Amino acid sequence: MSKKQLEEALELQKQGKFAESNVILNDLISNTNCHGDVYYHYASNCDSQGNEREAVGYYEKAIQEGLSSEDLQGAYLGLGSTYRTLGMYKESDKTLRKGIESFPNDYALKVFHALTLYNLGNYESTTQLLLQCITETTNDAEILRYKKALEFYAPQLDQVW
Repeated sequence: MSKKQLEEALELQKQGKFAESNVILNDLISNTNCHGDVYYHYASNCDSQGNEREAVGYYEKAIQEGLSSEDLQGAYLGLGSTYRTLGMYKESDKTLRKGIESFPNDYALKVFHALTLYNLGNYESTTQLLLQCITETTNDAEILRYKKALEFYAPQLDQVW
């Protein structure tokens, strides 16, 4: 695999030139023994271009081949989110849960998982998860003022006193 070609593809990706980047990445996939990161970046570009169905197999291959920690985090989020947009809610749930298990401090994974839980009709878990993310990450003084109350109510949303 040509490191120079990969660097060029990633630079094009940063510039938002996803189709141009994918020409290089596709060449690397077709002509070399590439690593998971090439599949991951190709999938990510497909997603950015609205080609979710094409992205799925490349995300799966990237995870299977192995990725750096940062890329693995992105691949779990990308694949889980892509499954969700394709209506594959159970696959999305499974993927995002695995991502959260591997990266428990990644709030983006948790928020995208909340979207999937909503699609699965699990509104209570959706709300609980979003409240958790809000109370753990916000700097908003008014929300922080009521943090203890929100944490108290989150696991008992249907409780009436």
